[in-house]
Formats: sequence, C-alpha cells, structure tokens
Amino acid sequence: MPHPLASDYVRDQLVPRTVDLNGKTYHADGEYVLYWMQSTHRLEENWALRAAIRTANRVNRPLVIHQGLDPTYLHASKRHHTFILQGARQTARRAAALGLHYQFVLRRRRDDDRRVLDRLAARAYVVFTDLFPTAGIRERSMRLADRVSCRVLAIDSVCTVPNGLFEKAEYAARTIRPKIGRLLDHAIEPVDEGVPAVSVSERLRASLLDTLRTTPLPLTTMSDDDIAREVASCEIDHTVPAVAMRGGADAAEARLAHFVDEVLPRYAERRNEASDEDGTSILSAYLHYGQLPTARVVRDARASGAPAESLDAFVQQVTTWRELSYNWCLRTPAFDQLSSLPDWIQRTMAEHVNDPRPMLYDLATLEAGETGDALWNAAQRQLVRTGLIHNYPRMLWGKTMMLWTRDYEQARAWLFHLNDKWALDGRDPNSVGGIMWCLGLWDRPWGNKPIWGGIRPMVTSRAKLKFDVGRYVARFP
Repeated sequence: MPHPLASDYVRDQLVPRTVDLNGKTYHADGEYVLYWMQSTHRLEENWALRAAIRTANRVNRPLVIHQGLDPTYLHASKRHHTFILQGARQTARRAAALGLHYQFVLRRRRDDDRRVLDRLAARAYVVFTDLFPTAGIRERSMRLADRVSCRVLAIDSVCTVPNGLFEKAEYAARTIRPKIGRLLDHAIEPVDEGVPAVSVSERLRASLLDTLRTTPLPLTTMSDDDIAREVASCEIDHTVPAVAMRGGADAAEARLAHFVDEVLPRYAERRNEASDEDGTSILSAYLHYGQLPTARVVRDARASGAPAESLDAFVQQVTTWRELSYNWCLRTPAFDQLSSLPDWIQRTMAEHVNDPRPMLYDLATLEAGETGDALWNAAQRQLVRTGLIHNYPRMLWGKTMMLWTRDYEQARAWLFHLNDKWALDGRDPNSVGGIMWCLGLWDRPWGNKPIWGGIRPMVTSRAKLKFDVGRYVARFP
C-alpha cells in the first residue's frame, strides 16, 4: 500500500520539496532562469537545480547558476571559507565539463557591493534557491524574495524523503522513522538529471559581467595556494584555521567509498568507540554543505553488502535523525531557543535553575579545553583541531555544559557558540537538533536529579563503559 502522504510524491518529488517564498509573478521578459546556490553545493542530485533546468527548458531560456561567499555570515572564518572554496572549485570544474554556466563571486570585505543578486534577479524569469532553515539562509532568501519583483522558489535538496510531506514538527524519532521508512525506497531512486536546452551565449556572458560589476573567481584553474591567498584577503576570523579535511565532491565521494567498503561492515559494534579514528562515516561536513546527497549515501550503503545491523544503524543516522532535525528547524519558531522546548522541560528547568553547580567555568577556559575533566577537554580539542567531534563524546560534551554554567540559557548559548565557530558542520539543522537533544528535545523525563531535573543525565565518568577513554584522551593531549 502506498503511504497516505505520497499522492503527489510518486510522480514528482519536486511538489513537496518546493516553497513559494513571495507569490510574485514570473517575469515574462526575463532573459534567463537563475539558480542561487546557497546550501546545496553540488550539481548532482540537486533538486533546486533540477527544477531550474526543467523550468528553463519549458520557457526556452538559458540557465545561470550563481554562488557567492561573503564575510557577513555568523562565525565567518578561515576554516569555513576554505572548505567552501575547495568545494566550489570542484563544482566549477564539473559545471565546465557539463556545459553549465556557473559563476562564483567572492565578497572580500563587509562593505563590498551587496546588491549583486538584486541585479541578477532583475533580469531573471524566476529565481530558484535552496530551502534551508539555518545558517541565515532562510532569512537571506526571504529578504531577497521581498526585494525583487519576480517569483522566488526555494527547494529542499537536503532530505532524502521530501520534508514537505510532513505537515508539522514531528514529536520524536519514533514518529518520523516509519514515515520515512515507507517512502525511502522510492526516494533514493536515481533521477535523470537533465541538461539546459539553451546555452548561455557569449553576449549574455559578457552582459552578466557588467551586472556583477566584479570578476567571478577563476575556480577551475585555482590551486590550493590560490585559495589560501583569496581566503587571507577576506575580512573574516583568521584565528580559526583551516583543517586537514578537504572540501568538495571528490573528497566527499572518496570518503563515502572508504566508509562503505572499510568501516560500515563493523559500524554497529564500533560506532561508539571514540578512540577509533575511523569508526564512523565522517560525512557530516559534506552533508552540511550539500557536497554529497543523502540518497547517494543510502544507495551506496545498501549496495555494500554490510551486515543488516550495521546498515540499519547507519541509515537511521543519515535519514531519521538528520531529517528529524531539518523538520524541527523548518517548522519550529525559535528552533534554537529554550522557549521552543516542550513544557515538561520548561518545568524541570524552572525547578532546578538555581541548583548549585559543581563548577563554573568561563567561556575562554571552555574554548581552550582547560577544564578539570580530561575527557571533555579532549572532545573540545578535537573540535578545535579537526572541526569535528566524535558522536558519543559530542553528546557528553553538550550535556556536561549544564553542570558548568550558571543556568540553562548560558549552557545553550555557549554550546551554539563553540559548535558553530569551530565545527565544519556547525550552523546545520543536525547541529541544532544535537544541541537541543542535550537539553531534552525528543526525549522523555528521566527521574528528577539535581541540575538535570528530568533531563536525561550523561556524565563523563561513565564513558569508560562505552569506549576507551584513555586512548581517546591521548589522541588530543
């Protein structure tokens, strides 16, 4: 039996993936269809790009793909800029091979020209962009939609199963899991990408340069040193350095191949072993920046021949939990604030907010990983040095913050600060979900303990039951 939500879905996934941001008309005299690439930094299995190509071919117009990077996003840094530019270089090379017109504009200073998109949209038949509720993308999209006179459509390319099929914020993993499970087989089927029928003419290319009023980066020919020089010229935080992990579709696909061949077969038994440098997928940064589609991840995992226990555990992580987080952020006002948490958490926090804390640290001490807890310090140092924290220490890292801050609001604020500043997958719905889970979201009451109240407690002293703590700590001295 088909899922009751699947009526429009079976024939066309674009229907439940699309949100009209302004209800304005199409520009009948628009010269091209514009795809503003924001969060889905890839050309393959990109639903916004598919919609843009389909529309361009229907109205017999060329397609222009525009991506920009500026220094105004929260925690803009050398780390994030480098990863994004490495990914953009790969996108540019693939676009050139496919004959797609892709342009990347780097805004180096905060006071540089901020109306490039307005000028591009003024010439467009319609603007497509990515539907993404965090990292300031929803707000930027809405501001553009308000300013321009043509229709602006946002498309969900994040979820394997279109999140538009779910009408409300799901209550917990157990409520969204069966709904995703019944649609997953169809959702991961490969779809014909399609190509624009009308090419961008040389005349249009030249006039686009006039519209941009700047020269797009020549990404296809840029070396790592060239990228480093461009990043160095930007008005961003240079105290957060780039990391060894490389951005881009090629690096993402290489990591995925290694994971399904070498790691996935033992994932169920090793995924909590934080001392193992290669026990999990390490795909979160690529998924956050849209450099790898989840449908591809699920297909490759299923084709690997991995044991059922490992396969199911991993697929639940990459679909159920990730898409539950996206669903939460998309449908919950103030999704990253304490006020959004369920009533039982509000009550337990109010009851225990004044409980004595065993220790109060300042933010600088926490950021440096210089607390009295060696395991917590190792997790923070892993984050600072690599841009990642292993999944299990990350839960301990988040929950322990409640013990060391004056109240739950300070714990929440500092967790988001540390995560979004240092993590390559920071400012992602999945990061929001993880931090809010530490504060009780999607969980049930667990007794009534000092400080924790009814929130599920986790303490670093019991981590030795899950993994080799000494070995993990030794990795990040």
